[in-house]
Amino acid sequence: MAKKNIIAYQGVAGAHSDMACRQAYPYMDTIAFHSFSEAMQAVENDEAELCMIPIENTRAGRVAEIHNLLPMTKLCIVGEYFQRIEHCLLAPKGAKIADVTEVYSHPQALMQCEENLKKLEGVKQFDYANTALAAEFVAKEDDKSKAALASKLAAELYGLEVLQENFEDHDDNTTIFVAMSKEPLDPSLKDGRVITSLLFTARNIPAALYKSLGGFATNHVNMLKVESYIPGGTSKTAQFFISFEGHPEERNVQLAIEELGFFCQKVKVLGVYLADEKRFM
Repeated sequence: MAKKNIIAYQGVAGAHSDMACRQAYPYMDTIAFHSFSEAMQAVENDEAELCMIPIENTRAGRVAEIHNLLPMTKLCIVGEYFQRIEHCLLAPKGAKIADVTEVYSHPQALMQCEENLKKLEGVKQFDYANTALAAEFVAKEDDKSKAALASKLAAELYGLEVLQENFEDHDDNTTIFVAMSKEPLDPSLKDGRVITSLLFTARNIPAALYKSLGGFATNHVNMLKVESYIPGGTSKTAQFFISFEGHPEERNVQLAIEELGFFCQKVKVLGVYLADEKRFM
């Protein structure tokens, strides 16, 4: 049996994925893995009950690696969580912003804080594999001239001073995570708005994609995401990842999926789950 109340993620302690796990599932203990596939495998191997996987960021776009893993996994999506990404400028205890001459973080974090970094005249930037690893490095160096861009959780874990919160240039930086489990959920429409996600491979016929998705329009099903990708980067047949609002038990959704099936080689339901309330705010 799966280890109850354990949730896996890719990264290290204090990373934004760790924070997403703690905020979405505060009653669970987090466990870190080196890769997304290892975090997902931990659930398949019953080392964890859930895993939390990022699929999209409003600034950086989709997480391409995940879409290559989804067709192969036996896991089901059982929830989603919108994580507001807030970068803090962290440094050793007693440091001040005026002391900082070097800033370490993941390249995406440095890019997302570019304008505010420019205000720190003469500060050099250094890439790091992970925001939390950058915070750990700065803590070990214990040099007031070195700072990291990372989460507030990283500051707590590594004993750093928060010199400035919300250091990012824009306040619309959000990562969408999905929680995955070995067992599917069957949420009730009474509990909130339901999302269904699935993968399909269109048949090699003219206007296959148009015809595949036409049923969603004619049956008034609200599409939330449509993404295409080439498995392995070499296949001539594109696969599609779609999410839409609605439960497969609803008649209009049933008709849309039925019409989708007419023009597809295969359809794989990834999960039926409740939407994060922040999706529709």
